[in-house]
Amino acid sequence: MNLHEYQGKEMLKSYGVAIQEGIVADTVEEAVDAYNKIKEASGSKFAVVKAQIHAGGRGKGGGVKLAKSEEDIREHAGNILGMMLKTPQTPGGLNGPGKLVSKILIAEDAYVPDFDACKEYYVSVLMDRERKCNVIIYSTEGGMDIEAVAEKTPHLVHKEYIDPTLGLQPFQSRKIAFNLGLSGKAMKEMVRFISSLYKAFVGSDASLFEINPCMHNGNDEIVAVDCKVTLDDNALYRHPDLAAQRDTKEEDPTEVEAKEHGLNYVNLDGNVGCMVNGAGLAMATMDIIKLSGGEPANFLDVGGTADAARVEQAFRIILKDPKVKAILINIFGGIVRCDRVAQGVVDAYKNMGNINVPIIVRLQGTNADLAKTIIDESGLAVHSAILLKEAAELVSQVLED
Repeated sequence: MNLHEYQGKEMLKSYGVAIQEGIVADTVEEAVDAYNKIKEASGSKFAVVKAQIHAGGRGKGGGVKLAKSEEDIREHAGNILGMMLKTPQTPGGLNGPGKLVSKILIAEDAYVPDFDACKEYYVSVLMDRERKCNVIIYSTEGGMDIEAVAEKTPHLVHKEYIDPTLGLQPFQSRKIAFNLGLSGKAMKEMVRFISSLYKAFVGSDASLFEINPCMHNGNDEIVAVDCKVTLDDNALYRHPDLAAQRDTKEEDPTEVEAKEHGLNYVNLDGNVGCMVNGAGLAMATMDIIKLSGGEPANFLDVGGTADAARVEQAFRIILKDPKVKAILINIFGGIVRCDRVAQGVVDAYKNMGNINVPIIVRLQGTNADLAKTIIDESGLAVHSAILLKEAAELVSQVLED
């Protein structure tokens, strides 16, 4: 689950991380009111208008603008609110439809006392699955072109690995601050910043915290000017306050619908829809699809209770994708009997009545033979298989047809 910038910053602030203060707005008038409040609090007439969408690269797409007056605020807020913002990270990239901006953040001028006196860094915390530990990635070259820095000058990107059982040690925070070239008060501030950031990462069960830029201003303060947060969905039950901040408008609508029906669904770019029970079986099924000459159009796990209603809903979700040219159902009958799944497929097919793509059903496990009989005698245009090899051959066949 992703958070908006303003939500992530509020979380960071609760853990003691210094942030660029701001006020979120839904309309131009709210933006003007927020600007006046920020100007009064900060004493500066400068403010930043920032589009709030779940994507990076907003500045390059025109979603971040500097305002020097109330007139600027009106102009920028009016232009950004309602725009379809396109960045390399929005669906389809710069050639895609973009994302609708419905909220903006009016943020204070964090570059004090002046822009030239400030230095931007990059800091992120995430999990290194290969090493089975957390890692802090940081660089002296923060800002909009961090991807180019990582590609062209990787020696400027540093990593500090953290044993999750021991946690972040003080010497590691000092090492990071030293490698960033800081000293004196700024070094102490960065040490405190890194320590608080890591506490926020662990305390919120996050899978990613990215601060870019992390800014050293002219007053030797370290401030989070931007914030990207991704939370672990599997841990949200421990954080109902964070779960309540989910913005489903920013997510794939088909994935949102699947979640509402208790289905684990991820949209992909292929042409063969797959419906399975179990994540491991789903991965194997996608491999089989690729080996048979197709490309998986989705990951869809119906879980252990694949009754007719659940199967029908899974069908409806898969068929929302116009790229799907065939559907492979691969179920292992352990907890659930294969004949019940087979009957569910037949019932769903009859209820929907408008399935116009080939369906291959492979059922293995409890009552698999009975399940095959149900499918074969249904009179429907459904191909049945018991062996995985048979299912792969049928996928290849229907794609060729």
